[in-house]
Amino acid sequence: MDIKIGDIVTRKSYNHDIVFRVSELEKEQVLLRGTEMRLQADAPIEDLTIVARADLEIRQKKSKEKEEFSYRLFRQDYQLMREKKAHQISGGYERNFSYFQLPAKVLHLDGDPIYLRKCISLYQRVGLHVHGVHLLEKDMPQEIGPLIERIQPNLIIITGHDSYSKNKGEKKDLRAYRNSKYFAETVREARRVNPHLDQLVIFAGACQSHFESIIRAGANFASSPYRINIHALDPVYIAAKIAYTPFMESVNVSDVLRNTLTGEKGMGGVETRGLLRTGMPYLDGTEEEPTEPNTSTNNIIEF
Repeated sequence: MDIKIGDIVTRKSYNHDIVFRVSELEKEQVLLRGTEMRLQADAPIEDLTIVARADLEIRQKKSKEKEEFSYRLFRQDYQLMREKKAHQISGGYERNFSYFQLPAKVLHLDGDPIYLRKCISLYQRVGLHVHGVHLLEKDMPQEIGPLIERIQPNLIIITGHDSYSKNKGEKKDLRAYRNSKYFAETVREARRVNPHLDQLVIFAGACQSHFESIIRAGANFASSPYRINIHALDPVYIAAKIAYTPFMESVNVSDVLRNTLTGEKGMGGVETRGLLRTGMPYLDGTEEEPTEPNTSTNNIIEF
């Protein structure tokens, strides 16, 4: 079978469960990256099947429906938080009080440029300003410090691809994971710059990542407690929930995971303060709140 870089394939040995993109060819072995899941895997060429266009369209439609469901959940949560904040500011009176909000500044490091673009698009939909940077996972520990100094984020997403290989060791052995050690090292380097969990909030990890080591390194949230695959867009929903929770309130871990496509088996974390700050009065002559999903335009991708 003629397999080329960029082909969309599934694996026969896994009953065609996950769709991959061929990223590298090496003799009879192929390096694969999930098209929806943040999973990286090796496979022999004979184990691969090229996905037919009709089958791919069906899979993409189902995936889009799941993504839209998560987005609707986020919108509902956002609206409830907005109404609650307006009620608090007005003291329960009918009179409208003008106010403004200072949302979080997000730095998103991603080992996959295609996923990064998808995430940037979702950040735009949820109204968050983000500085997106594509870096290979192994390069992230060296680059994170200078990026924090330059961008001054208060929310960092560190993600890409990962996988666990039982042939390399037990699940507790960090050496059995493709990129977990790099995610943990990157978190550790970020904590050298800012050790405070409520001043700099960090999510790190990808599919099947070594959750415990990443949390111990200093992440607020990480994947993957049950070593399952996570969806490409899940880190954005983590970021959105934290960014739109008022800083005087704690982010409930279960509430954060409710909007994701993966849930608590794929991600977990520790109690963390929100990052949204509200002030008043809002002085541009309108009574509308300036921060609203679908208004973000300042999104940057570096390669």
